[in-house]
Parts: sequence; structure tokens; C-alpha cells
Amino acid sequence: MKSPIIAPIALLALLTLAACQDETPPPEQSESRPALTVELARPETANWVRSLSANGNVAAWQEAVIGAEVAGYRIAEVLVDVGAQVRKGQVLARIDASTMASEVAEARAAVAELEASVAEARANAKRAEELQARGFYSQQMKTQYQTAEQGAAARLAAARARLQAAELRLGRTNVLAPDDGVISGRAATVGSLTQAGQELFRLIRGGRLEWRAEVPSADLAALRPGMPAQLTGPGGETVPGRVRSVAPSVNPESRNGIVYVDLDPSPAVRAGMFARGEFQLGEATALTVPASALVLRDGFTYLFRLEGEDRVALTKVTPGRRQGERVEIIEGLPEGAAIVAAGAGFLADNDRVRLAPGKTTAAGPTP
Repeated sequence: MKSPIIAPIALLALLTLAACQDETPPPEQSESRPALTVELARPETANWVRSLSANGNVAAWQEAVIGAEVAGYRIAEVLVDVGAQVRKGQVLARIDASTMASEVAEARAAVAELEASVAEARANAKRAEELQARGFYSQQMKTQYQTAEQGAAARLAAARARLQAAELRLGRTNVLAPDDGVISGRAATVGSLTQAGQELFRLIRGGRLEWRAEVPSADLAALRPGMPAQLTGPGGETVPGRVRSVAPSVNPESRNGIVYVDLDPSPAVRAGMFARGEFQLGEATALTVPASALVLRDGFTYLFRLEGEDRVALTKVTPGRRQGERVEIIEGLPEGAAIVAAGAGFLADNDRVRLAPGKTTAAGPTP
């Protein structure tokens, strides 16, 4: 049989052991080490040019269609080809003029013959008037001679008109450029017969090209004639231009309007090209940050803002224009905030960071 003293002794031993365990000091919690050494920057305010981007086709300002003014004659010579720079009045092609030259000669002979007839009829009429005054001719005879004179004069006028028409056709055997410009198309071939309404050449008047930019209807009100624009060529070349006019209507399907931009002469763009460009709407103040500070996650743009001494907060922002290595922040960034300028892609919200020596902090430069 156990002694009744053993139970209290055992209970006392257990209590003493528990008290000793409670007095054991807790292990020190290790402080979390900084996630990353970062560089900070502050937003900067700058005057940036506001721009509006658009796409569109490059086309000729005006294209002149050049054809033969006489039909049924053979082309004898073609003097220019596609791409040729021509001046107003320059001969582009010649049409065989041998047939028309003979027509002119025949018309001149007919005029000479009728001029002689008119001279004879005029002399007869004058003599009849004198004889009628002396009583040798009747009034009827005098009238007959005067009528013959008038008929001969009318026939002479008709012959002179035919001569003028023949000379005009002969002069049109040279196909001339109606204006200065660049030949953009050629259908004329030596030996072919000219046809009424047939196109022989196509000319870009003045060599002028225009950019027909498609702009959303909501942005058309911001554009005015005379505003500067800049087109980007396929090789990255920039071509300056200026707004000539804004279309008074929009496409009911795309809701876009056409803005016509006169382009400066440049070999970088050609008619028929599709190009992208920008309209310069003037300067406006922009709050900018380094492009390296922005982080794209889940389709949104963020940056890390310093809170306190060594913590960062993930902040959602709305970016705007971009120039070089800086990006405009439209909204979401408090004034005077210090942001992580480099290394933001490796951070998470509320991470602890170490500031790079000599870099900007929320309180100013670090020692």
C-alpha cells in the first residue's frame, strides 16, 4: 500500500517543473531582412507637347489624268516614264501628225480659193452698184451681185473655221503636261491608236502628297487647319506636315473622320502607303516618372511608393504620354511621393527595402 504522503510530493514536483518552464525566456524573433536595395526618385513636372496618334493612307494631293485629244491616230513617240519629274507644258508623247498635216494643207488651199472668189464677188457687187446708179442695171441685178458677195464671204468663213480646226488637231499631236509634277502612271505605248477618253499618263500635281489620317470623331474638335503633324515612315523616318483641312463628316460605320495633312517632300513616303503619325496639339504640364519605375501586373500599371522609412506600397496609376525614358502619370500618384525608380519588378506590396546610399528618400538625400 502506497503512503498518502507520496501524492502531494509528486504534485509539488510537477508544479515546480511547470514554473521553471514558464520562466524560460522566449527565443528572440529575428527581424526580417530588407527585400531589395532600391533607388528612389521623385516625380518631375515638365511641359510636354500633347499629341494625338492616328493611322491613315498616303495619297496624291491631286492626280491629273492625261489623255490624247485626238482619236484614231497612232502614237509615234513616248518621251517620259513613271517617276519622271515634268514641267507644265512639257511634251510627254507625240502622235503621228502626217495625216493631220495634209488636212491642214488642204484646208489652207480651200481658204485661198475662197478668198479669190470673195474678191471677185466683191468687185462684181461694186461694179453692179455703179452701173445700177447709171441706170444700166436694175435693182434686182444689183441685189443678186450683193447676195453672191455675201455667200462667198460665208463660204470663206466656213473654210477658215475648218482650217483652224485642222491646225488645232495638228497642235494636239503633242501630249503635254498640264502642270508640274511627277508621272505616277503610264499607259501610252508606241504604235497604239489613240481612243476617246483613253488614259495615257497619270500625274501627281506638284509632286504633292497628303496623309489622310483617320481620327475618332471625339478627337476631331481638337484639330484645326495649320496644326503641325509628323508622319513616321516604314523605315522609322519622320516626315513633317501640316493639317490642311478636316472632313466635315464622319464614317457612320467606323465613327472616324478624315484629316487631310499636307506632307513636306520626302523620299521616305510614297502614294498608296499606310502610315502612322501624330498631331501636335500644343504644350501641357505633365507629371513624369522614370519608365523603369512602372510595373505591369494583371493588365494594370503600378509603381511602388515609399511609406515610412523602409516600406513600399503598391500604388495603381494611370500612365499617359511617353518621351524617351520618362512617362507621364495622369492620376494615382500623390504629390511629393518618393517612388522606387529601379528594381520595382522584384518587389511586392508592403515589402521592406534598403535605400541605396546617396539616393533620394522621402525626407531628402540620404547620408
